[in-house]
Amino acid sequence: MYDFDPTRPKWQQIADVVRRRIASGEYPPRHLVSEVQLESEFGVARTTVRKATAALRDEGLISTTPGMGSFVSDRGGTCESS
Repeated sequence: MYDFDPTRPKWQQIADVVRRRIASGEYPPRHLVSEVQLESEFGVARTTVRKATAALRDEGLISTTPGMGSFVSDRGGTCESS
């Protein structure tokens, strides 16, 4: 279970963790960002995870394809394109 800072919304803290994982390369381009996995890892409701992924999507760090999931954008981890 993640130790949340009680002074900040949980979804912002989850977005921060995912953002750091993308920046460090732990989540490389095209890596699946699983809402189910994040929900389990952080012990939060799906709506909380969806707020975090929506923020990351707005920043262009991930993209979501209906029926497939959310993936790290190519530009999220690198400037190269394939």
